[in-house]
Amino acid sequence: MSSTESNPIARTVASTQSEMTEIILPNDTNTLGNLLGGRLMHFIDLTGAMAAYRHSRTHVVTAAMDHIDFIGPVHLGDLLTLKSSVNRAFTTSMEVGVKVWAENTQTGVLMHVASAYLVFVAIDKQGRRQKVPQLIPETPNEQRRFADALLRREHREAESVRRKKAQLATTAEEVAAVVTP
Repeated sequence: MSSTESNPIARTVASTQSEMTEIILPNDTNTLGNLLGGRLMHFIDLTGAMAAYRHSRTHVVTAAMDHIDFIGPVHLGDLLTLKSSVNRAFTTSMEVGVKVWAENTQTGVLMHVASAYLVFVAIDKQGRRQKVPQLIPETPNEQRRFADALLRREHREAESVRRKKAQLATTAEEVAAVVTP
């Protein structure tokens, strides 16, 4: 593992906050006039990456979209506002939370329509992992998200081990089926 700084500085959650607003146009919608889920995921990934860039100050890649809740539809003509911040920084990775609201442009009514957790990894120009600064959660809400991020990471790691074991078992069964007459 390489790092441009041996001990990066710590940063606050507030310093990572990012926001993006989009207007939903016909090209973004399905046949019912609602925002396509994949398009929403693209917006979430972009907004999450902005927070990860602000925290790491280096290139980042999306390692996982850990969880996404589609809560309500986003309609043609709505304004979509996405807000993100880093929830927790580990050695080279960061969990970022993204919350999404749709605003009806005619009524001004705001509706929470989606939330997601993503994991980004900091890398250099050669694709080598980079250390990231520690994250300082200041408010009670930031401290709760900081603690919850560790639980989600532990769950991701346990699930990864389970999938690897299942893959090895499947591979062994496939080999046995080919070898056994």
